[in-house]
Amino acid sequence: MSVKILIFAGTTEGRLLAEYLSSHEVQVQVCVATEYGEQLVEKNDFISISAGRLDCEGMKNLISQGFTLVIDATHPYATIVSSNLKKACAETGAEYMRLLRRKGAYPDDVITVASVEEAVNFLQNTEGNILVATGSKELVKFTALKNYQERVYARVLSTADVAKSCAALGFEGKNLICMQGPFCEELNYGMLKQISAKYIVTKDSGKVGGFDDKIRAAKRAGATTVLVGRPLGDEGLSYEDVIAELNSRLDIKAEEQKISLKKKITFVSVGMGGCGQLTIEAINALESAEIVIGAERMLQSVKAYCGNTHKEYAADKVMSFIQNSSYSNIAVAVSGDAGFYSAAKKLIILAEKAGYETQVISGISSVAYLCAKLKTSWEDVNILSTHGKDANVAASVRTHEKTFLLLSKDNIHEICSDLIKAGMNDALLHVGENLSYDNETITTGHPSELINKNFGSLCVVLILNDKADNSNSLGIYDENFIRGTAPMTKSEIRSLSAVKLKLKPDSIVYDIGAGTGSVSVELALAAPYGAVYAVEKEADAAELINQNKTKFGAFNIRVINGTAPKALQNLPAPTHAFIGGSSGNLKEIIREILIKNKETKFVITAVTLETVSEALSSLDFFDFKNRDIIQLSVSKSRQVGGYNLMTAQNPVYVFTCSEASNCDL
Repeated sequence: MSVKILIFAGTTEGRLLAEYLSSHEVQVQVCVATEYGEQLVEKNDFISISAGRLDCEGMKNLISQGFTLVIDATHPYATIVSSNLKKACAETGAEYMRLLRRKGAYPDDVITVASVEEAVNFLQNTEGNILVATGSKELVKFTALKNYQERVYARVLSTADVAKSCAALGFEGKNLICMQGPFCEELNYGMLKQISAKYIVTKDSGKVGGFDDKIRAAKRAGATTVLVGRPLGDEGLSYEDVIAELNSRLDIKAEEQKISLKKKITFVSVGMGGCGQLTIEAINALESAEIVIGAERMLQSVKAYCGNTHKEYAADKVMSFIQNSSYSNIAVAVSGDAGFYSAAKKLIILAEKAGYETQVISGISSVAYLCAKLKTSWEDVNILSTHGKDANVAASVRTHEKTFLLLSKDNIHEICSDLIKAGMNDALLHVGENLSYDNETITTGHPSELINKNFGSLCVVLILNDKADNSNSLGIYDENFIRGTAPMTKSEIRSLSAVKLKLKPDSIVYDIGAGTGSVSVELALAAPYGAVYAVEKEADAAELINQNKTKFGAFNIRVINGTAPKALQNLPAPTHAFIGGSSGNLKEIIREILIKNKETKFVITAVTLETVSEALSSLDFFDFKNRDIIQLSVSKSRQVGGYNLMTAQNPVYVFTCSEASNCDL
């Protein structure tokens, strides 16, 4: 597409746009108001420059030289220039495109006024020094203030003409600061402290113009910001949107673009979200980002560093927004630390799969924060989360001196109830709410003291148990279980079976023919972050399992009162299965389990020869490649008078098998 472009470049974005187009060999002319502005634009073979202030007629004459597209990249407060430029384009038939600098972020303590006159009226009834950073053109209005020559410090451009005009108004010596902006936060802060400023008057020059730095510096220096708001009705495209539009019109292909094509996504950890949680690295990343994406609570924490935000936290929706946007430097704000139960995990995978450059900036996690508040270490803390899953809190507290829990809701009542049932009321809970915020509270108490209290949704818990026992749980004495008429697998068989299964902490286990639940308890304690489905057809025995589950704090046991294989149909796929009773349905039970997961590892116990025969037939039918058969005979001593006699128990066969080859089920 043939297009002749004229850019009115009163801002950094205008100059950057000219440089971008020239890098793609697009001819542009840049119009600036002053000789100083001309010096800021780098000339080359594709950029020509004209300098001088133009009225509407002068603009029309310039546009009539064959320009078909006029891009207005003047300052947001240059309303007269923009108005004349729109009119000149309308009368010459050229297309007008407004490149509008994004607004900065306005904190609640900023005093916003509609004009410089209103700012002066407000300051009439105040005391203290004032740093005026609104430019030299409207400086005359501040002469209406009493003692303005002592009280007002003007920061203006460093040209001879500007300095001379300011001096004519009475601003000179220490009250006149001539420098070219934008200025970083530290320089702004230094100036405000140097002049003991109580107020700073500024316009919304946007992030690129250093507005955010001025706001933060003023807050640090204890100065009140008086903001002259932007003119109403000024609408336009962002710098990124203008680039995208021109790429399309000029047919600049993605592979030809000389700006960064590979979008950079920085995952910024913002800590708990309260004041003072951000690291310097995080602040720098937010300030350099074109947009910040995150949940509402996260965006409230970072809006002072980047005013352009998008509210979204679902991973798929965040990636969809990024892929459909023209932003190339994106920050995603995540709570706490990105490596600690964070949504960043899934997002990083999606971003790298899509070929984007990624960076992760660490932050202060809730576990580190709460432990610091309590003056305790956290390297020995066992960490659990209830975000989207169940957590066996009682099992962790029983075996760890410190357990930290991230809560997805107020379920302190449930936690306290489980600890009381498991006989651990001596444990001490520290419940942290709204950590790092002004309404932060930390409540301490034993389960019985906290069970009826209500807590908020932003809640974490550190549980201390100085009686914790992390020794191997295998081999619980038979007499420790609540007994009934149901058969019980003896201690030695339970221990061997658990060893043969080789459970992981998060294994999903079926215990079929669970009886009293003794095997279920052993397996549940060995897989504290998994689940054990105790399948038992007798109702009385199922009730015994529930009683033993509560006694040993094995709350990851799910009792299923029914007969296998039918009772297995709606259960999740297992990783392991212990079959201690099959009611003659062994082959059908194995088949149902293999349908759910062909990689399931089995341990089958048999006492009768009929069950042994059935087990051998099943191993052959399913052609298990890994198989091991043990026949175990146990004798236990009993005292008779002054003697110890050994009493034999029934021999037990233990079948271990996995990797079924016959999977044509």
